[in-house]
Amino acid sequence: MTNAIDNQQSVLIVDDQNINTLVLENALSPLYTVYTANGGQAALNILHSQTSIDLVLLDIQMPDLDGYQVLLDIRQNDATKNIPVIFISAKDAAEDEAKGLEFGAMDYITKPFNITVVKARVRNQLSLKKKSDLLEKLANIDGLTEVPNRRRYDEKLDLEWRRCARSSSPLSMIMLDIDAFKPFNDNYGHSAGDEILKQVASTLSKKIRRSGDEAFRYGGEEFVILLPETSFESSIRVAEMMREAIEALDIPHEYSPVEKHITVSLGVSSIVPVATMSAKTLQEFTDLQLYKAKNAGRNQVQGELLQV
Repeated sequence: MTNAIDNQQSVLIVDDQNINTLVLENALSPLYTVYTANGGQAALNILHSQTSIDLVLLDIQMPDLDGYQVLLDIRQNDATKNIPVIFISAKDAAEDEAKGLEFGAMDYITKPFNITVVKARVRNQLSLKKKSDLLEKLANIDGLTEVPNRRRYDEKLDLEWRRCARSSSPLSMIMLDIDAFKPFNDNYGHSAGDEILKQVASTLSKKIRRSGDEAFRYGGEEFVILLPETSFESSIRVAEMMREAIEALDIPHEYSPVEKHITVSLGVSSIVPVATMSAKTLQEFTDLQLYKAKNAGRNQVQGELLQV
């Protein structure tokens, strides 16, 4: 890897010929973060890691996995399917270009390289990728609280369920509801209610300490927190920490039957997912724990380990 700069877009160059890799790397590294791989499998190893890649320059002819096989893997993987790919090859036959585009390549350049053309096509694809990423981000963010929305939650739950099922790791969920939110809105006004939602969302986000954990606005005054690879005991501690942090905001609520300030009720559950079960099983069980917390007097955490 060369020239790693925060917020700089990244390019993965995949070619089994070192001279080709070097030419492209020298041309692109002053502008982008550049990763290189000398074969198809090495490229997939990089793409399947935590490394963020914005564009792949992919050679077609390689000894282990050819470019078509690599591209097929990229398009079939949820984490990489939206990464644009430019094929690079010594071939210039129309049928080869057509095959690459049919497989999902966005563009095609031939060897020997015209560096001016390479830079222009890379720049164009990365510009499109940046716009696409921005639109995707906006579609996944709740406009009021600026935390991920229900759409993003549904996607993340499905993704983490399948990932934890593969690794036989626990997946924990916290569902949180602001106590007596309707009386607050009715007496203080919806504008004040919106400010409460923002403060709660901000507090939850600040209490999330691991990159894989995420808080979502589920709807209305309800939030969900997903904690992949987190035990039931640990998730209970996280929930209690969140409850205390929100109560510590000490936001007045004279019309609450619980306390004279804003409080929340939380339901917690954990499971080691199995592929034959639906992720909604965890959601429904966690919602039941939230109901227990509210029914038991609110401003508390209720939870249970979900046994398969």
